[in-house]
Amino acid sequence: MLIACDAMPMVWTDIGTPPLCAWVTMHKSFFLLLKFLKPAAAVAFLVYLQIKFPQTWIASLGLQRLERFGKRLAARKSLSVFLVGLSLLAIRSAVIPVSGIPLPEFHDENSYLLAADTFAHGRLTNPPHPMWMHFETFHVIWHPTYMSMYPPGQGLILALGEILGNPWLGQLFAAALMCGAICWMLQGWIPPRWALLGGVLAVARLGLLSYFTNGYWCACLPALGGALVLGALTRIEHHTRRRDAVIMAIGLFILANTRPYEGLLLSVGVALALVTWMIGKTGPPARVSLTRIVLPLVLALAPLSAWTGFYYYRVTGNPFVMAYELNRDTYAMGRYFIWQSGWPPKTYDHARMQDKYELELKDAQEYKTIGGFIHSLRRKLLDFWRTYLILPLPFVLIALPCAARDRRLRVPWMIGAIFVIGLALEVWFLPHYFAPATALLFLVLMQCMRHLRLFRWREQPVGLALVRAVSVIFIGTVVLRIALAVAHIHPEHEWQHGDMQRESIVQQLKTLPGEHVVLVRYSPDFDPDREWVYNASNIDSSKIVWARDMGPERNSELLAYYPSRQFWIVHADSSPQAPQLQPYHKSSAGLE
Repeated sequence: MLIACDAMPMVWTDIGTPPLCAWVTMHKSFFLLLKFLKPAAAVAFLVYLQIKFPQTWIASLGLQRLERFGKRLAARKSLSVFLVGLSLLAIRSAVIPVSGIPLPEFHDENSYLLAADTFAHGRLTNPPHPMWMHFETFHVIWHPTYMSMYPPGQGLILALGEILGNPWLGQLFAAALMCGAICWMLQGWIPPRWALLGGVLAVARLGLLSYFTNGYWCACLPALGGALVLGALTRIEHHTRRRDAVIMAIGLFILANTRPYEGLLLSVGVALALVTWMIGKTGPPARVSLTRIVLPLVLALAPLSAWTGFYYYRVTGNPFVMAYELNRDTYAMGRYFIWQSGWPPKTYDHARMQDKYELELKDAQEYKTIGGFIHSLRRKLLDFWRTYLILPLPFVLIALPCAARDRRLRVPWMIGAIFVIGLALEVWFLPHYFAPATALLFLVLMQCMRHLRLFRWREQPVGLALVRAVSVIFIGTVVLRIALAVAHIHPEHEWQHGDMQRESIVQQLKTLPGEHVVLVRYSPDFDPDREWVYNASNIDSSKIVWARDMGPERNSELLAYYPSRQFWIVHADSSPQAPQLQPYHKSSAGLE
């Protein structure tokens, strides 16, 4: 049959029931099943080897020796946290000659880089540009000032990188802090050796092979802030120290200035848990709560909140109006939450921006229907799974029922429930929206491993073997992927980040003398989530200025404003070929 269907592919359309090979071709679910079965088979094989040949297998990999070393290292908690962060810095830096430094690709990343460039030059914002309409783009405000619409946290960490030589260095530093903070948070909830394992898994998944690190998205900082808040919560309840309250305040400040809504969701759960404990039977006396928890928290938050208010005062003219709100009020028609009605129709100067915001409105309207909500929820779960739960790590969730009944996880489950319900109320979702609760997820995974290791079948330690197999395969797969990329055998997809077409234009113009203006003309099939018209914080001092092609009459305004610059026009389309620059002469705009 296999030979027949290979030899006679055209017969498929004439037969009611297609042969197996045709069914395989037409059903993607079969390949998804294979993708699941391969790591499952590998885990099962390693479990079998451990049970059948325990001494030989464990000794060959040195697992017991490695576990003893890890236990001794984990006992030194501060050193463990430091080494987790340092390991990410060392490994990711070592492969830069192979991977290169990521380039921005999507709207959001370029907006964050605008904020970074502004801060790196010692400014909180920039004056509006007289030709702003030609530079109009997504996720940027132009009045009363020219600035990114996003909260300042991500811009600040990228600005540190820009000062050091490249904005991405700031992202790498944030990723190292994130992984170290996850390890520190876990130390407060579970035994140190499991916290160390959680930190190592965070480095392997989020630190090395995800867009959290390999891009410019605001993902690492909110994960850092969430880990600080959650780690401080359990330490406050156990030790009632002022320094833990200050750490919580720092985490809340990071959340407020990176992902305010999702940070608020996490903070509500934490606040509810903290207040319940303080007024409960096991809580401290009121005087201790006031002097060691509430007062340090308020005193630490007050100046940090004042700085945030001052920042928005400089950017929007009102300390209580975020740049995000101002941008959405100006451009958007679809709103972010399921209970909100859309804004009235708006008038746009560029068809591309109108198409994008009309698509947002359509998504928001569909989300309010039962079918649209279910479809979007399924997509959200899939995106979440692909980012956080890479196989074989999810196999440990078979112990989830045990973890769900664990008294020690009651507070984390409550915090997580509030957080997830709040996420479901958002129309749109990207995996880093979950970032504030990243440490919470690793806590659940580690606790599942702890319960799973106790499982025995026919007096055999099957659970312990399964935990070892999952950890070895997960970390080993990451090591293998990095080794293949370094050996130029198979490129690592997550390192191939960035808009190479736009970058080819930048590199081409850098070799030419003088200053330039690139007019961008978009084709209808160009990816709506990509954008080429983004500029630095000081547009007029830039060697390359990007602007939208607005037709000969409107382009003449820009030609008159930049009389000494060389003008070019480029056609942005979906073709993978390098775009071609063409000179744009004054005669094209009717000036001659």
